Amino acid sequence: MKATWRFWNVCSRDFTFFPKEKILFQIKLFTWHLWATLFGRATAMGGFGVSPRRHKFILLVLFLLHIQSLGLDMESHPTTEVCATHTISPGPKGDDGEKGDPGEEGKLGKVGRMGPKGIKGELGDMGDQGNIGKTGPIGKKGDKGEKGLPGIPGGKGKAGTVCDCGRYRKVVGQLDISVARLKTSMKFVKNVIAGIRETDEKFYYIVQEEKSYRESLTHCRIRGGMLAMPKDEAANTLIADYVAKSGFFRVFIGVNDLEREGQYVFTDNTPLQNYSNWKEGEPSDPYGHEDCVEMLSSGRWNDTECHLTMYFVCEFVKKKK
Repeated sequence: MKATWRFWNVCSRDFTFFPKEKILFQIKLFTWHLWATLFGRATAMGGFGVSPRRHKFILLVLFLLHIQSLGLDMESHPTTEVCATHTISPGPKGDDGEKGDPGEEGKLGKVGRMGPKGIKGELGDMGDQGNIGKTGPIGKKGDKGEKGLPGIPGGKGKAGTVCDCGRYRKVVGQLDISVARLKTSMKFVKNVIAGIRETDEKFYYIVQEEKSYRESLTHCRIRGGMLAMPKDEAANTLIADYVAKSGFFRVFIGVNDLEREGQYVFTDNTPLQNYSNWKEGEPSDPYGHEDCVEMLSSGRWNDTECHLTMYFVCEFVKKKK
């Protein structure tokens, strides 16, 4: 009996039952205790008018029925632990596992900030030589040279005669002027005979004297012609071939925009409507100083400054027979 109560006290202290189950368990435990007490007293007193052996048998049957009813009642409820001696706590930390396989490559991240400027690299190889640039303007006239050493004195001349030479001096001056003009004309004729080009309607002649654009215009007009005006492909090709075979690089031709900037016309004031042969990128006049036109030995045109001096081409119309 002491062991029974000790069991009840431990369970009552350490466990929590459902209210109904707890009451039922206390009643049946008390009944079992009561029957055990009666059984002990009956045995001690010699029974209730029944033989001791039969009396023990009856008490034993009742006790077993009680125990059976207690088991049936307990089976009707969910199984719960009646007692437990301790609370389960987490164990110590385990050892580190082996390193796993590398995962798949992730997506590219955002572009980072621009880094600092790098160190200057080594100088690269020299490139190919570029195209020949535009011919620059002719330089200014050079400074006068130093005076040379005096020559050897000449011999003594003959004594002159006294005369009135005033009127002769005037005649000599006029002769000098005429001779100078004749020399110029002879030079012109000599150059014309040396080289000339012609078409069915015109003659073309390169004047090998370096003059400005306006001086070239005047020179051609004095001699009955005009500064050459290539108004079609045939005339342009003929003049270009003439210039190239003469060994020249460029010459003035009769094209300009002196009257109105950007509006190029021939020297007879006809516009460039039907034909022109500009070099690539020309005409280009960023400062407004290139108002005259030169023809290169390739036949291409280029705008240039009018004050420059160079050779030029005159044209003469053939007289109709």
